[in-house]
Amino acid sequence: MPKIGKLVLPLALALAAALLPQPASAHSTTAALATHKSPFNCGKTFYANNWLPDHSPSGSIDWQDYGGDDINGETVRATAAGTAYFYDAGNTSYGKWIEIRHGDGTRTRYAHLATMARAAGGSMSVGQGTSIGTVGSTGGSNAPHLHYEQRTSTGAMDTSPTVDGVTISLGQKKAVTSTNSCGSGNPYTAEEVCGSGYSVIDSAALTGGRTYLLYHSGNGNNCVVTLKTTNVGTASSMSAFLEPQGESRATNSGSFGYYAGPVVRSAAGQCVKWGGSVGSSSYTSPFEHCG
Repeated sequence: MPKIGKLVLPLALALAAALLPQPASAHSTTAALATHKSPFNCGKTFYANNWLPDHSPSGSIDWQDYGGDDINGETVRATAAGTAYFYDAGNTSYGKWIEIRHGDGTRTRYAHLATMARAAGGSMSVGQGTSIGTVGSTGGSNAPHLHYEQRTSTGAMDTSPTVDGVTISLGQKKAVTSTNSCGSGNPYTAEEVCGSGYSVIDSAALTGGRTYLLYHSGNGNNCVVTLKTTNVGTASSMSAFLEPQGESRATNSGSFGYYAGPVVRSAAGQCVKWGGSVGSSSYTSPFEHCG
């Protein structure tokens, strides 16, 4: 894949996006305190480009392919824990994008996404490494890449952001290898369990794991899988279920070491109820994701 040139967000639109409501701690002027990891799967290496000049806002990072690895469609993960808010600017500015507000008042942004874990207007609590979307080229982008920002609690840009211990200052381009999502000890991802073509569209935290809803745009199928994050490899009670509205529920439950599922059902044009459990911790959604 040829290397991508400079990818510029329109300044006015980027500034407009910066005017979103501030967190309660917006009086602080300290730099980002959260320890951030790369926004990609464990072991993935991509270039982090802090363009100078001609990148708006200055100090933001464009993540692009490295060594022939195509970044398009890559899973995007939260670089630190917080609450994720989901937006869609259409064919302008960030396109489909997410802001995560972290516990210290700082924020990160992830833009030009192909898919998001929640619909625009939604929000969800995320841990470091939670899958929140996939890389695309929506909005003011001319090729697939991930636009990434670290902002202080005042909303100002951190122009020399650090991810996975690597600081990328203005004008620098560095290869960064992700250690994100390595710590859970679970060698599987929801995408791997469901199979090729599936993307995460929602998830819910459980004590000791997380349950995921995925969709395959090519065949209209949904897939649910529950992954362990503690006691990985030790068999214990788990479940995953999927129920298209008006149809029977399909469930995979038992004593598993890594995951429950995949539960796959055809649900094109239908609402679905989904969820799962790890031990006594469980989640059941309402009927949602209709279409």
